[in-house]
Amino acid sequence: MVSKEFTITADSGLHARPATMLVQKASEFDSKLTLKYDGKEVNLKSIMGVMSLGAGKGAKIEIVADGGDAQAALDGVEGTLKSESLV
Repeated sequence: MVSKEFTITADSGLHARPATMLVQKASEFDSKLTLKYDGKEVNLKSIMGVMSLGAGKGAKIEIVADGGDAQAALDGVEGTLKSESLV
């Protein structure tokens, strides 16, 4: 299991389009991916879960990957966070 913390820097926060990109990227991996924010945990492969968090600008989130391709999954999700200018 691997995890990493990020701070959302995008003015619009983790809104629909980048959330969709994150879910699509997470779904490419076999590992379980969890997004933690403000005491809540959701499946990063669930768009409804991710959107339900309401993570705005300045939000500190943690992504946890657990499985055979956990490091690759975490690296892939981190790449999407950066390419979508979320962090």
